[in-house]
Amino acid sequence: MELGTIVGLISGIVLVFTTIFLGGEFMAFIDIQSALVVFGGSIAATFVAFSFSEVLGVVNVVKNAFFGTKTDYVQIIEVVVELSKKARREGLLAVDKEVNKIDNEFLRNGMEMVVDGTEPDLIRKVMETELSYLQDRHAKGQQLFSTLGMYAPAFGMIGTLIGLIAMLQNLDDPAAIGPGMAVALITTFYGALIANLVFLPLATKLNNHSGNEILEKEMIIEGVLAIQFGEHPNTISRKLLNFIPPKMRAEFNSNKS
Repeated sequence: MELGTIVGLISGIVLVFTTIFLGGEFMAFIDIQSALVVFGGSIAATFVAFSFSEVLGVVNVVKNAFFGTKTDYVQIIEVVVELSKKARREGLLAVDKEVNKIDNEFLRNGMEMVVDGTEPDLIRKVMETELSYLQDRHAKGQQLFSTLGMYAPAFGMIGTLIGLIAMLQNLDDPAAIGPGMAVALITTFYGALIANLVFLPLATKLNNHSGNEILEKEMIIEGVLAIQFGEHPNTISRKLLNFIPPKMRAEFNSNKS
């Protein structure tokens, strides 16, 4: 489970609600009509902007934000280096027995093509095509939440305008102006809150997850091709270590020693 997402959402909600409790009456911030305008309007506009299946697929996108697995770059490098050692000692065909033991599907598919004798250019093309479609799928999920983050404040303003119009029709009752203005502003509050605490942060989280997965696959592509070209394991490890930060390089070197 992605602990940062949970902690961020809970702490944000707690801070907002604590501020409300300390500042006045909590029920003054509850308005069903305002919630319907902001949430219903944002979702409706998103259905207009995206296909029905893309909007329904948001469940899987949210799951990635909350339950995305952390990529172990060091372990991937270690696996690639061990495969390269075996390939140099016993030949590429000897690696065939190890391929089915590889947990990473992208690496396993790449090594299967290597063992089958596929040309390097074709291997790169196949793997980069898969990577390209992965980027497109990830971009769609990020775009969906970014769109929700854009629409929510807009519908908050629409709700405020609706409330102001209703309030201006009752200017003959001065006692109703204050409460009417408060209700009108609640929709702006709802829109700003949901956009900046949920939708836009989730879009950023998904973008970060996508970047990590793309980096992992780019590293695997280089490792697979290096094995096919018969490069020395030390050369391969140096090449792949360039993809990761110094702290992870130190971890790899400590595991190696």
